[in-house]
Amino acid sequence: MSQPTPPKADLSRGRPYLAIPGPSVMPDRVLNAMHRAAPNIYAGDLTQMVAEMWPDLRAVAGTTQHVAAYIANGHGAWEAANANLFSRGDQALVLSTGRFGIGWAESARAMGVQVEIMDFGTSSPVDMTRVEDRLRADPTGKIKAILVTHVDTSSSVKTDIPALRAAMDAANHPALLCVDCIASLGCDEYRMDDWGIDLTVAASQKGLMTPPGMGFVWFSEKARQRSLGSDLRSPYWNWGPRAEPAEFWQYWAGTAPTHHLFGLREALTMILHEEGLDNIWARHRVLARAVWAAFDAWGAGNPRIALNVADPAYRSCAVTAARLGAPDATRLREWTEHKAGVTLGIGLGMALPSDPAWHGFLRVAHMGHVNAHMTLGVLATMQAGLQALNIAHGPGALEAAATAIAQGAA
Repeated sequence: MSQPTPPKADLSRGRPYLAIPGPSVMPDRVLNAMHRAAPNIYAGDLTQMVAEMWPDLRAVAGTTQHVAAYIANGHGAWEAANANLFSRGDQALVLSTGRFGIGWAESARAMGVQVEIMDFGTSSPVDMTRVEDRLRADPTGKIKAILVTHVDTSSSVKTDIPALRAAMDAANHPALLCVDCIASLGCDEYRMDDWGIDLTVAASQKGLMTPPGMGFVWFSEKARQRSLGSDLRSPYWNWGPRAEPAEFWQYWAGTAPTHHLFGLREALTMILHEEGLDNIWARHRVLARAVWAAFDAWGAGNPRIALNVADPAYRSCAVTAARLGAPDATRLREWTEHKAGVTLGIGLGMALPSDPAWHGFLRVAHMGHVNAHMTLGVLATMQAGLQALNIAHGPGALEAAATAIAQGAA
């Protein structure tokens, strides 16, 4: 008598895991810090905490200069930067390496800025020679600012910011250097002052390990002086009172985001006063290399599987974009989420959602509050999904990832 076929097991129960590039994993300590009654927003512990936290906000970006905070996401931080940097009709040069470079350009253009985009595609780094040549062709300095993503969240392309600064200096061009650090702050090495950056934008929900809802703009004195003549500044976006408030409410142009601040305070303590930025950058490098090693091994058996960025020097240590070929990336994402409780990122910006090719791309995040067993667990779950779905792939991925972890730990 034949035995009945056992039912397929649903293995997704337990704590779900988001391996998407934001919101990142929130530490329990951050969540617990937010789990409290509303505070007095006029005096007392909250105002003292913020006064002590602002030096840490500067430190995490590698600057001693100005910082303004907004109740906003990354798009809001773009708008804050645009509103303070530009007047209507000013020219900006955008260096695009993915969807978010284009997004910042669209934001500026919608506000009346004349935007020129140098588009380097979705898999290639910025060509510094082309940038230098373009700046030399602007001897009167009509270009007021260069806007660039340090790490484009969609493509995972990382821009060499010191090399960009060198190209600007070689062309002797006065434009402000403005960097979107939303995906990379607190993950990839970033040194605003040392690298000659005039403006940095970031948000709370990635390397800063705090729920979405806060945007930040760090800016140099040169950028502050430029902002004094901007005709785009509205009362809310004006960074002047936020950076140098006479009264506490001016930090926010109104009521403070109280519970976000409690969470951010705990996150900055973990980042700066416990682990330290040097180890954070090293940890992210090791975890990224483990992910890359796994994809290299999988791709050895199926050329349809490959990392989006060929040269490791231009890959983000916070997020990895990859292709599996349509429809296998979507099939794998659905399997890992619904069968095993691991959510992978969609392939943003690689194809239109209406294009069947869209189903061939995905992203794996390894940003923020992530350690070796979390990353190895994601890769092992992906390996199980590849096997369950009969997606051709090369052997040895988990061994290669484990070796990268072991070498990094040593």
